[in-house]
Amino acid sequence: MKTFFDIALIITSIATVICVVLQNRGVGMGSLAGSEPGAIFSARRGVEKILFYVTIGFSALLVVLVVTSVLIF
Repeated sequence: MKTFFDIALIITSIATVICVVLQNRGVGMGSLAGSEPGAIFSARRGVEKILFYVTIGFSALLVVLVVTSVLIF
């Protein structure tokens, strides 16, 4: 059972990181601080919206798996 949780945690964490990296809009440290003057962000549409919800789902699953793993083991 512990092996299942370990494998599930690894897969979920990798999937969460991939989803977050795919959502990158601005490139560079300047856009991270918001100093890029031409950056206007609009509403999420299409694939971007789906990726946003998938990221939320993977994050929630990761939290549930971590809490369950800590409480059981």
